[in-house]
Amino acid sequence: MITTLISSRTAARPARRPPLHQRGVVLFIALIVLVAMTMAGIAIMRSVDTGNLISGNVAFKQGTLQAGDNGIISAVNYLLAQEFTGQLDNNNPAAGYMAVGYNQPGTPSNEPDWSDDATWANSVVVGTDANGNKVEYLINRLCQLPGSVNANNCAKLQSTGGKAGNGTGYYDGQPLPAPSVFFRITTRVTGPRSATSIIQFDVALQQ
Repeated sequence: MITTLISSRTAARPARRPPLHQRGVVLFIALIVLVAMTMAGIAIMRSVDTGNLISGNVAFKQGTLQAGDNGIISAVNYLLAQEFTGQLDNNNPAAGYMAVGYNQPGTPSNEPDWSDDATWANSVVVGTDANGNKVEYLINRLCQLPGSVNANNCAKLQSTGGKAGNGTGYYDGQPLPAPSVFFRITTRVTGPRSATSIIQFDVALQQ
């Protein structure tokens, strides 16, 4: 009776399991996931920085375009002050003014390289605004040669109507107004982060 009881207890004991060789796999997988998450975070940070940099550059570029209006206004004021004085017939490098143009039939010079600093040696510097945009301009009369407009090959805007009067002939018998001559204003604006804008504006004035 005693012998049977001992045999039953011995048979009920569970067998020992062999040691597991897969221990540490979870830690290895966790490290891989952690590295992947770190790389993803770095990529997101770089993407955000790049987006901010591009947005900033676009904003600076727009700022230079808006500041270009100051150069155009200053150049137009100069032309209006000299409109009927005869001073516009001759070159005036000190005022950033040339009585000859470029890319006109028979002109001695082609259009300059506006990206070259040497082209702006005689420019008029309007100033630097609060945003750090430096504004300067050059003026070209679109004529083949200096001198009077009447004996010159210029880009002109011919008037098509006469003055009001009491005559009965064409244009009421009044002579046509003098044609307007085109002047080209080129403005360069240099701002922060090397943002640069070149703006050209044509204006027609009588001489």
